[in-house]
Amino acid sequence: MDIREILAVNLRKLRQARGLSQEELAHRAEIDRTYVSSLERSVYAAGIDVVERLARALGVEVTDLLTRPTSSLKKKKKSPRSD
Repeated sequence: MDIREILAVNLRKLRQARGLSQEELAHRAEIDRTYVSSLERSVYAAGIDVVERLARALGVEVTDLLTRPTSSLKKKKKSPRSD
């Protein structure tokens, strides 16, 4: 998972958890709604200033938007073989 995908997953998850539309988030962050959509689809890479404005609009730290989701870190454990 690259940094664009990490941002996309976290951005969508946090936005939806707060019950915000893309339009409302864009308004709060003072960016265009289509840009929010593009970020959530990993089309564009966001500049650090945009990431900071998104974090502020969502009420989270910048690191919350850029931290790899924990579900992707979990690996399946092999069960011990019983021979």
